[in-house]
Amino acid sequence: MSNWWVSREAVKRAAEIQGASRNTFVDAAIAGVSRTLENRLRRWFIPRTETRTYRWPPRVLAIRSIDLDLDADLIAVTTLKTKAQDGSPTTIVAADFFLEPTNEGPPYNRIEIDQSSSSAFEGGDTPQRSISVLGRWGYSEDTLTAGTVSSGLASSSTATSMVCSDGSLIDVGDTLLIESEQVFVSERASAAEENNDLLNGALTADKAVVTVVVDDGTRYFPGEVILVNSEKMYIESITSNNLTVVRAYDGSKLAAHSNNDPVSVFRTLTIVRAVNGTTAATHANATAVTKYTPEADIVMLAKAQVIAVLKQEKAGWGRMIGQGDGAREWKGTDLKTMRDDVFTRYRRRRIPVAI
Repeated sequence: MSNWWVSREAVKRAAEIQGASRNTFVDAAIAGVSRTLENRLRRWFIPRTETRTYRWPPRVLAIRSIDLDLDADLIAVTTLKTKAQDGSPTTIVAADFFLEPTNEGPPYNRIEIDQSSSSAFEGGDTPQRSISVLGRWGYSEDTLTAGTVSSGLASSSTATSMVCSDGSLIDVGDTLLIESEQVFVSERASAAEENNDLLNGALTADKAVVTVVVDDGTRYFPGEVILVNSEKMYIESITSNNLTVVRAYDGSKLAAHSNNDPVSVFRTLTIVRAVNGTTAATHANATAVTKYTPEADIVMLAKAQVIAVLKQEKAGWGRMIGQGDGAREWKGTDLKTMRDDVFTRYRRRRIPVAI
């Protein structure tokens, strides 16, 4: 599963897309835009763990013999190995090499042998794939706290459903870090047993009625989506047991509700396990969850470009969006400026590395 640079809900809110009927198209646009930007910027903004191999000596003569230029951003090295003349791998210990540039990284773009050590890069019986670097690769690995695991992962390392403690913090498309395992959130749903709470008073089918009284307001968080019968509601704020909500959220149907109707919360996550080279494991209830957060301007560009794709698709890739008096010409000038700014700041210089 590819990493996304913006979540489904963030795009839908910004583009005012209602209901689930467009989710497949939104998801495809996000995945496509994320891959396109990643390829053009030559960078990963969510880290991955993998082994990358390099030849020695390199074909680029300008590189000094103690240097290994890297063809991807490096955050940290787990194991660095080089082949001896007999072809057997030799591990170079962390004390014998530097990650450069030391005053700017991570990310790092070069590994340099400490000249005061006895270590050296070697070519083995052939120069091909003589050096291997196992590590975490990417531009950054910034994360935000995203609650805890409430249930679902304690007894199985292959479970693909979990319940999180706070549904306001995690969206479809987020990549989460739970201990050392990364998981990708591919869907989000509600379940009454997650919350075990009830309405404390009836609700009329009126969009102006935005105060929802529940038995226990401490069970909820602003930014969460709740479900009462078949009506979704978005929580804007909470005062004691009173939830101020947006009624008929995400294209759901406005309806009347009775006292003691159950209230469920969108905290059940469908996940893809062990993404980006990490290893699946069990995780006890109450284990901390964080989510990866690409740089804000990267997220903004991805969101803007996804919305442009969706609107252009709806217009048949013409220049006019909408119909009749509401039609307008699509120019994308601001999007181009945003894209140019991001490319100027983040595009990685191509380094000709032979592997």
